[in-house]
Amino acid sequence: MKLLRKLLFPIVPIYHGVTWLRNIGYDKGILKSKSYDFPVICVGNLSVGGTGKSPMIEYLIRLLKDEYKIATLSRGYKRSTQGFQIANDQSSALTIGDEPYQFFNKFKDIIVSVDANRQNGISKLRQLNSKPDVILLDDAFQHRKVEAGFNILLTKYNNLYVDDFALPTGDLREPKSGAKRADVIIVTKCPDNISEEEKTSIVRRLKPEANQTMFFSSISYSNKIFSKDTEKELEHLNHTEFTLITGIADASPLVNHLKKLSFNFEHLNFKDHHVFSDTELNALAEKSLIITTEKDFVRLKDALPSDKLFYLPIEANILDSKSFDAFIKNYVVTC
Repeated sequence: MKLLRKLLFPIVPIYHGVTWLRNIGYDKGILKSKSYDFPVICVGNLSVGGTGKSPMIEYLIRLLKDEYKIATLSRGYKRSTQGFQIANDQSSALTIGDEPYQFFNKFKDIIVSVDANRQNGISKLRQLNSKPDVILLDDAFQHRKVEAGFNILLTKYNNLYVDDFALPTGDLREPKSGAKRADVIIVTKCPDNISEEEKTSIVRRLKPEANQTMFFSSISYSNKIFSKDTEKELEHLNHTEFTLITGIADASPLVNHLKKLSFNFEHLNFKDHHVFSDTELNALAEKSLIITTEKDFVRLKDALPSDKLFYLPIEANILDSKSFDAFIKNYVVTC
């Protein structure tokens, strides 16, 4: 795959040029965006995945849900349905997508919706009898038909967008100049002990605009693992062999975390949003104990025995959460 990406390097300028011209069209008003007079917060990135969008959406939900009626709006990647859908008790990872279904399972007091056409999705949400006060757009930074009132751009600590190339050789969906649209840039998956000197170095490399604010975040893993109907302390795994199943963009932080805890496990790594075949599910059903991510769990929980399938939750931790929280709440209040 790496060799193929290198061979495709001559295509990079073409992809870069097409996406750059598209952005110019929106920036100059040639292509039309729709803005709104209520809070619309977009969480996205420049790359194809693995920056921690879902934990960041969940952070915002926790921050705002007690004061405002919240709705999330996602594309619903790889879902079997079309058009606008609101999650309900008949929904599944197949019908609305794994990440929206994860939100729905965790937060019963919010509206979880999907629509590839974000303009249409926002319109449908605002037509509800109990319409949301705040809409959180999941992975919509490149969906420029919608002009979000507040844009949060994520970039991963060990793969900053300034070090990457455009598709197909690299992972960037658009040129690095697209970062200028962000109101806030968050460097995600940082070490908990990142120094002020390293933060300063990263800021210098990213060169944020004068109107942009930068934050840093890390990942926090739970001390418990959860199945459909039970929970156990993570230390339960100390003397147990298990299989780690991942179908996410970047499993390395989780793998490294479990290795640091000296657990004994095999790792079966699949592509992001992987749809498990019957053959794969039959093979997994033979495993004695499976630990997986929360996103993978919502795709596997109805297909594997509940007594052997557990997930390890994660949360995003903003290293200067007080300032970040105030930043977000101020936007919502003044919008």
